[in-house]
Amino acid sequence: QVQLVESGGGLVQAGGSLRLSCAVSGRTFSSSAMGWFRQAPGKEREFVACINWSGSGVYPDSVKGRFAISRDNAKNTVNLQMNSLKPEDTAVYYCAASSKYRGYTWTEDEYDYWGQGTQVTVSS
Repeated sequence: QVQLVESGGGLVQAGGSLRLSCAVSGRTFSSSAMGWFRQAPGKEREFVACINWSGSGVYPDSVKGRFAISRDNAKNTVNLQMNSLKPEDTAVYYCAASSKYRGYTWTEDEYDYWGQGTQVTVSS
């Protein structure tokens, strides 16, 4: 059974940093795309970052330059370093893994496995 478990969320002041981690068990995704999404209250879930099979990341403009995704295939984890956090970054952050895609994928339908989410709250 594949499980994705996020950790590292919490409360931080604007301008601060957090590092989210996603631990994967049940299979490896070292050759697959993995991503992070977030959902703020009253809003739809949105794409935050994707890392492809070679370790390169892609981001939307809203987080580009502030967030960085990385993966540790030996530990079967994917991380999201979030710097210069803003109140509008407040959301539940979800880790996701694709069993079909190796390249960049930024739509929810392309991911097969999801974590339960971790809350990130940025105070002003």
